[in-house]
Formats: sequence, structure tokens, C-alpha cells
Amino acid sequence: MNSNTELSVPTKQAGTATTKNDNEQASESRTRLAPAVDIFEDSHGITLYADLPGVARETLDVRVQDGNLSIEAQAVVPAPSGLRLQHGEIRNPHFARTFTLSSDFDVSRIDAQLREGVLRLTIPRRDEARPRRIEITAG
Repeated sequence: MNSNTELSVPTKQAGTATTKNDNEQASESRTRLAPAVDIFEDSHGITLYADLPGVARETLDVRVQDGNLSIEAQAVVPAPSGLRLQHGEIRNPHFARTFTLSSDFDVSRIDAQLREGVLRLTIPRRDEARPRRIEITAG
């Protein structure tokens, strides 16, 4: 990215959150993961790709508020029928990631697409923030 553009990427947001089910007395642990993200920039804006395996569109939440872009999603990892889970490293992971956007970007025109577990966000640059060539006249 060029020096005029700001997209702050936090270093880590993974952790474990504990939630309680009203029907059970035991606590259940929910794994929180920061999805892997690739960000590309050109003169038109940025394109962000986030890996969200097992996430359906209905469980994906992308929001922009106060210059912050947040991605949250709940994945469902189905167990094959007829089999019993013997060992599970990650069950129903919750993805969460937040970015700070500069005012150079037009957040009202963000395009979001989810295909085969990959979220693609296209965030265009504001017209006035796009690089432009200055014509020089002979004087």
C-alpha cells in the first residue's frame, strides 16, 4: 500500500470465549479465530480476501462503523452421519477480525461476495482520493 493509504491490521484477535447454555449447567468453550486475510491495493481501491471455511452467508456479518471494518462469522463443521466424534480440535469456530479504514475509502460502495469459504470485499477509493495526473502547461 502507498503511504497515503491507511488500513490498520491488528496482529492477533484469536482467543477463547466461554459461553453458558441455559439448559446445561456446564460451560461450553467456543473457539475464536482471526481469519487469514490477503489485501491487494491499486489506484481504484483495495480488495480483501478472508478465509472463512465452513461459513454460510447467513452466519456472516460484515459491518463498517466509525471507520472500522469488522468481519464476524460462525462456521459449522458437520460430523459425517453414522460416525461419532472421537477428537475435535476446533468445533463450530467463531471468526472475528477488525480493520481501521482511512477516510480515502468510500465505505458506502463496499461490495461483498462469499464463495467457497472465501470472502471477497472490494472497497473503492473515493474519487477525490484517487491519484490523478496533473497537466503542465507552458508558461
